[in-house]
Amino acid sequence: MSLFFAEPTSTSIPLHLVASSETDAFISTRPDQEALWLRANEFTGAAGSVCVIPSADGIAAVVAGLGTEIDLKRTRFGLASIRGKLPTATYQLTTTLAGAALDEQVLGWLLDGYVFDRYAKKSHPSAQLVAPKGVDAARLKAIAQGEFLTRDLINTPASDMGPAELEEAANALATNFGAQIATIQSDALLDQNFPMIHAVGRASPRGPRLIDMRWGSKGPKLTLVGKGVCFDTGGLNLKPGSSMGLMKKDMGGAATVLGLAHMIMALDVPIQLRVLIPAVENSVSGNAFRPQDILTSRKGLTVEINNTDAEGRLVLADALALADEEDTDLIISMATLTGAARVAVGPDLSPFFATQAQDAAAVAKGAEVSSDPVWQLPYWEPYEKMIEPGIADLDNAPAGGMAGCITAALFLRRFVTKTPRYMHFDVYGWCPSPLPGRPKGGVGMGARALLAALPDLLNHD
Repeated sequence: MSLFFAEPTSTSIPLHLVASSETDAFISTRPDQEALWLRANEFTGAAGSVCVIPSADGIAAVVAGLGTEIDLKRTRFGLASIRGKLPTATYQLTTTLAGAALDEQVLGWLLDGYVFDRYAKKSHPSAQLVAPKGVDAARLKAIAQGEFLTRDLINTPASDMGPAELEEAANALATNFGAQIATIQSDALLDQNFPMIHAVGRASPRGPRLIDMRWGSKGPKLTLVGKGVCFDTGGLNLKPGSSMGLMKKDMGGAATVLGLAHMIMALDVPIQLRVLIPAVENSVSGNAFRPQDILTSRKGLTVEINNTDAEGRLVLADALALADEEDTDLIISMATLTGAARVAVGPDLSPFFATQAQDAAAVAKGAEVSSDPVWQLPYWEPYEKMIEPGIADLDNAPAGGMAGCITAALFLRRFVTKTPRYMHFDVYGWCPSPLPGRPKGGVGMGARALLAALPDLLNHD
């Protein structure tokens, strides 16, 4: 059984994908016996509906419904919800869909094949699909593989996904694609001037580190920075149990940039890619950093700690400062950074910030064609004073409880001063309940939108 696409065979069963508005016209084109069967079974093209048309020796065809225009707008990856209802067989898709709409449905089929079975045996979907004409099968496979990597990393509990294990995952990816990788660990972070990464991670027996991966020697330069907080207790500002329950996913930014890196390298995108991941565990011990401590960052900016649970921006700040020291065309950070982002847009959307309007437009376009929704929020200049505490250059957790997603993005922007083009994504990295193509658990956000936007982003003048 193939995890992705099946090889074409003479016994592939036609799988007709039909929207509600197309149903009557579709039935009128079928042979009389099939048309009678569809009408007798009251097939209307309703979303997720499946009608198996029998033959003398098995199955003649299967007709599945995509629903109405409203259904298509409200639910991504409708074909994914159909896959599990199909009899075990290999299918050949027929549909009037084309372009991005067809890609969405076929990618949904692939994403529905994801199973996290590291700790318990689970079965994979048995229905197989031949790559339809009109889709770039290699591209969709690379996207699905990158997404599966992201999901696996997020779903793995912190007991098996600490800073060292995250480094191992990055090493495996680098080895697979011939990338170069280096790591700075523990007290060496102080020697090489990454004081905030060290401060956040020093309380854990699992030492902090900065992972630095490079791939490609020609083309525009893209630097991805991913928050790798492998578990976040909140530090001395300890989280309540209800807030700590999902903190294995606090390295979702790192998981997402590694998934995106996989897509870029598998597709041999002609760029010079750099991936920076500050990997830490925010723990509690006698040497944990404290509220009201003032830390001096790599960039020289001082930061007053008003909440040790706002640690992600601290480790990202040192990594962003490093990224900004080298000439690069575009820096993108991705992080499970603020609860305010979830209050603002919920779990499906990734809010993002961009210093250049043209970059924001490219990502919005990429999100639409890739079915990977994002929503731009502003670097709102009047809020800059909210992150200036007076006693230090910056405040890591402004009081007041308002605009937390924006003030966090403004904080990060202070560490990117040489590179004009900087984007930040505040991702959630988790699907709270099962959806088509997305089981409950870890999920990538924004990676497909960025991949689709790369041609516009990298040709930016």
